[in-house]
Amino acid sequence: MSLRGWLLQGLQPSSGKHDEHPGKRHTWWQVMCLTGVDYFSTLGYQPGIAALAAGALSPIATMMLVALTLFGALPTYRVVAAESPNGMGSIQMLERLLPSWWGKLLVLVLLGFVATAFIFTITLSASDATAHVLENPFFPEALKGQQVPITLLLVAALGAIFLRGFSEAIGLAIALVAVYLTLNVVVVGKGILEVLASPSLVDNWQNALTTDYSSPLAMIAVSAIVLPKLALGLSGFETGVAVMPQIEGDLAQRIKGAKRLLTVAALIMSVFLIFSSFATAILIPHKEFEEGGKASGRALAYLAHQYLGDWFGTAYDISTIAILWFAGASAMTGLLNIVPRYLPRYGMAPDWARAVRPLVLVFTAISFVITIIFGANVESQGGAYATGVLALILSAALAVTISVLRQGRRGPAVAFGVITLVLAYAFIVNVIDRPDGLGIAIFFVIAIVVSSVVSRATRSTELRVTRIDLDEAARKILADLPPGELRIIANEPDARDAAEYDEKDRETREYHHLPDDEPMIFLEVTLGDTSEFESEVHVRGEERHGHRILTTESATVANTIAAILFHLRDTTGTTPHVYFHWAEGNPIGALLRYLFFGGGDVPPLTREVIRQAEPDLRRRPHVHVG
Repeated sequence: MSLRGWLLQGLQPSSGKHDEHPGKRHTWWQVMCLTGVDYFSTLGYQPGIAALAAGALSPIATMMLVALTLFGALPTYRVVAAESPNGMGSIQMLERLLPSWWGKLLVLVLLGFVATAFIFTITLSASDATAHVLENPFFPEALKGQQVPITLLLVAALGAIFLRGFSEAIGLAIALVAVYLTLNVVVVGKGILEVLASPSLVDNWQNALTTDYSSPLAMIAVSAIVLPKLALGLSGFETGVAVMPQIEGDLAQRIKGAKRLLTVAALIMSVFLIFSSFATAILIPHKEFEEGGKASGRALAYLAHQYLGDWFGTAYDISTIAILWFAGASAMTGLLNIVPRYLPRYGMAPDWARAVRPLVLVFTAISFVITIIFGANVESQGGAYATGVLALILSAALAVTISVLRQGRRGPAVAFGVITLVLAYAFIVNVIDRPDGLGIAIFFVIAIVVSSVVSRATRSTELRVTRIDLDEAARKILADLPPGELRIIANEPDARDAAEYDEKDRETREYHHLPDDEPMIFLEVTLGDTSEFESEVHVRGEERHGHRILTTESATVANTIAAILFHLRDTTGTTPHVYFHWAEGNPIGALLRYLFFGGGDVPPLTREVIRQAEPDLRRRPHVHVG
């Protein structure tokens, strides 16, 4: 097999349709483990990031994060699960709320933030896995300080597995999550026991709070300021909705299962976040959280080695490394699912984007660049990761707010509006504090928009019609035609009065020297949603002012005319002739009108679509212009 054949193996159909129904479904708690490898794995670095950002306030800031989780993100995504049960999440909700090109532009922007969140899931998880490797006492000293090369090796291994062919194994996810959470119960439980056994450490922590902050209100205010830096603890909700199609049962059962999944996962994570933040903030010296410290990016692993011994600590390291690496696999799978769900449907992905392996190479290369730029540092990547996560949750809250408001539910609309404002605050503060995340997200947005426009332009002369249906009147018009040539007059409808059709019929016959008794059929295509790339065409027949007319609505005129001509050829056995009038105007303007508004210079565009779709010159419908 050639290299090109290997890369494009398993190329999906160009329609961009995504299989929403996997071959085997699972119970909600099993699927929770699949999303849990992303969500729960943040325990590997979240307590350390919280301690570094908030210092002694990290338990208070973490409780605020838990409140935002349980009373903000969780209710929001329970609604998202009900309104988008096919796994496409809040992005699809917003796409439905905005018409035409505005909806698609919003989706492209959000995909930029999705890419930011998922790419940084890969790089940050690999970086934190490397931190656990390097700080393990049994790791060779000669390799200490090789953070970037080891992280690149982990990312490369992830890419290599996907290049070979990788499908998420829920069984492996269940095992990883079960072992990891069990070990965390032991580590966090031991940490809490040490805290209870050391009242002096608790006194020192309380003294630090009262010394640095004048009142509880000041503590809450500062915690609210640092809260956006803890946003990584919200990272599992979008993934939780994305895996909904894997939950067993009918639609209602899947929605119910998804709500249970989200609720139980949020409760488990909240308990771990609260207790781990107290244990790490009280037991670990602050200097160890800083870059180069033994607890940097691995606070719970530090406690495991410190209080349970190096052998148990090593077992905890191995479990953490495994689940962090698998979190990268989960993110890669998410990226590979998102591209065929959206971009090909918009006509905004190049042909090779319908295959897995080229996308794996692209995402792996981007992950390499991100890892090198950030030096495989966990804390420095946190800003960009938080930007992506907060943007997605904010978009979900906004979508839910608009949805319930349109349903006339004012009470819930106000509640979700408040949640949206809180998340907007967190997003804005995070961007101001760490603007590099927004810069990277904007880069992804620009790259997606530019590549999408170029792709749509290069694919614009495909047929772009997936199905053609003729109603009974249209079929009767064709059946009543006498034997002979099939002649079609392409007409842009205006007044649709007798004068319009009589004049167009007379001009066509005179210019092309056709006899008066030659049967003619008018074909009229009016524009619908021109932002759609592909569409099903329903052709209606009618007789008006003594003329036979076929009418339809579509996203583009030229492509639809070509597709109907092919359909008429195949159903009647006669190669049709189509007659146009020359269009006038600026050719650049005509091209732009065609690309974005479905019109343009229809005659030559129709001929070009026909030429590309039918290589056999003898079978091509005939295009006449006069």
